[in-house]
Amino acid sequence: MTRDVRLTLGPLLYNWPAGQRLDFYRAIAADDTYDAVVLGEVVCAKRSPFVSDATLEAAQFLAQAGKEVVFSTLALPVTPRERAELADICGMAGDGVAVEANEAGALYLLDGRPHRVGPYFNIYNADTLRVLARRGATSVCLPWELEMSSVEAITGAGRDLGLTVEVPVFGSIPLAISARCAHARAHGLAKDGCQYVCGQDAEGMAVGTLDGQTFLRVNGTQTLSDAVLVLAEEIPALVAAGVSALRITPEGVDMVAVGRVYRDLLDGVVDGAMAEGTLRALLGDRRAANGYLHGAAGAGWERVNATA
Repeated sequence: MTRDVRLTLGPLLYNWPAGQRLDFYRAIAADDTYDAVVLGEVVCAKRSPFVSDATLEAAQFLAQAGKEVVFSTLALPVTPRERAELADICGMAGDGVAVEANEAGALYLLDGRPHRVGPYFNIYNADTLRVLARRGATSVCLPWELEMSSVEAITGAGRDLGLTVEVPVFGSIPLAISARCAHARAHGLAKDGCQYVCGQDAEGMAVGTLDGQTFLRVNGTQTLSDAVLVLAEEIPALVAAGVSALRITPEGVDMVAVGRVYRDLLDGVVDGAMAEGTLRALLGDRRAANGYLHGAAGAGWERVNATA
């Protein structure tokens, strides 16, 4: 396995303050592990004004460090202001600026121009991939819930179309997004007067069952899995299937170290079992999950050898 398989750091999903974001991306820029970094607000446009300057500054020093910088769009633009922001981001596409679409409005605005397609789209078959390619997509990141047979079929079509096909391999799994904000509601606030309470939870607010078992996390208007996706022993099979990029979603752990684990795995420095062990150690007490790729419950853990 070679550097031909790229590592992408996906967009930061949490409401981290500007200073923390800049420190985070400076560490990413100083390391040569990641090939591409996706920037921008995906979850809630109300956060954007507080971090937009930091995002642009990060884009500059990441590009200077040799990273491909990609600007992402909201997953659910609702208000006129959000749609205007969407149009502004999509208007940047071209002339060396890469934009990743996360919903149909962005696809409409980007039609006919080279662009990326993010994992919030329901790309479940090769026919969808062909439609996206005709509209100008050059790269697609598949959604989290696909099992291996679907990944293989879509990746084969992507190879025929000359598309880069990316698969999420690490990070909390987005399960839903809403026009309403459950994070604010949990604090007795309305979305319009949320006081940005999502910023109090650096990795989302835990949601438990009646018997006290945490199973979800709320991140503003977004619902995430409590378990963190970790694909490690599956990577050789994904590469063999033709996957050409792996997406790693930022969490509150050492993301430089996480990226290095995957780079070492791709370069053959460590095997899947060693990589998995290191990733689990980096996660601390967070639960790991890999069920979706194995056709099982997404929050579950499947032994690779048992499904090989």
